[in-house]
Amino acid sequence: MELKDEIIIKASQAVVYAALNDPEILKQCIPGCEELVKHSDTELEAKVVLKIGPVKAKFSGNVTLSPDAPPERFSLTGKGNGGAAGYAKGGAVVELEKHLDGTLLHYTATADIGGKLAQLGSRLIQGTSKKLATKFFKSFADLVGEDDAA
Repeated sequence: MELKDEIIIKASQAVVYAALNDPEILKQCIPGCEELVKHSDTELEAKVVLKIGPVKAKFSGNVTLSPDAPPERFSLTGKGNGGAAGYAKGGAVVELEKHLDGTLLHYTATADIGGKLAQLGSRLIQGTSKKLATKFFKSFADLVGEDDAA
């Protein structure tokens, strides 16, 4: 499954890049995030509770950040285990470019799931994934845009 979208964030490219690497900001924006621990500049550990259709699961997982060309581009990969609900793994490429209103953030995300989650059907999974991504980036844009304006 692949998701692509873009959003304008009313903050400078440097502020947006720094926020994307700030575990406190990310924790506030990730739907269902209970814990986000930064182990190094490139390694994060997360605990997230998600409800997808009839399945509710607590995922524990690791995320690895790869700064390809900061602050214009970076990528991340991660995998999480939801116990009996299954697993999820994937990644994203994020590109930031200057825009008249701040920064234009483009992302392309991929995901692969298994276990009970995979049995729910691709339309439900795709719809839920898009909703979660949209919620994350809307929260992120609101939070980072406010911080930059202050």
